[in-house]
Amino acid sequence: MEAQVIIKDITKTYILSKKQQKIERVKDKRKVAVNGLSFTAYKGEIYGLLGPNGAGKTTALRCISTLIKPDSGDIIVNGHSVITDPEGVRQSIGFLTSDLQLEAFFTPNYLFDYFARLRGVTEDIIKERKKQLFEKFGIDRFAEVKVGELSTGMRQKVQIAISLLHDPAVIVFDEPTNGLDVLTAKVVTDYLTELKNEGKTIIISTHIFSVVEKICDRVGIIINGKLLLTETIDEAGGTEANLENQFFELVASESEEA
Repeated sequence: MEAQVIIKDITKTYILSKKQQKIERVKDKRKVAVNGLSFTAYKGEIYGLLGPNGAGKTTALRCISTLIKPDSGDIIVNGHSVITDPEGVRQSIGFLTSDLQLEAFFTPNYLFDYFARLRGVTEDIIKERKKQLFEKFGIDRFAEVKVGELSTGMRQKVQIAISLLHDPAVIVFDEPTNGLDVLTAKVVTDYLTELKNEGKTIIISTHIFSVVEKICDRVGIIINGKLLLTETIDEAGGTEANLENQFFELVASESEEA
């Protein structure tokens, strides 16, 4: 198998404000969000990073996507290092997170064209990709409706279309089904499977066992910033229930050690 994303022993630490310390009920100002994380995602697979809220999933994906730099270690994406060639990484990936919101005043048509031109996509390719993605997600009927007037599900679809407008080799999605109704969530997961079958490399973070069991080829369980397990879905038990049992056993074990 061809390795497309290689995470090499990355660590990321934050300094908490007094308010954050109070919220998290900790005395130490220093929080290790990701602690020696290593794993590899291969071409034509969906890798699921599974963990509870605050486990370090989002921090790890932000490091992969060059939004933040790891304190140590490195990440190689499609042959490019996030440390020495972040621009090469950005050209290779599509990144989606619920923390990044589209401007409510603009329409899907305008935003798609705007971000495509920022990426240097030619006008003929913009037209082709917009037609393909808007039809896929049913955005075409809402192309001239302001984003602020769209449903939550439709806004998510627009964000996905914009994230994928440059046809990236690697797709990184933070909680891709978070807050979506069941129909929209199915559209999203079905499309991720289509992209995998096209040979794309996909990394998702989630806390939903059914999403991992349904679409992921391999899963990594992350707790307190550490990767405690990485294996295929079959090795993890092959069913949502078995995966869930294994997950909670690891949570309990980690809590005892802490």
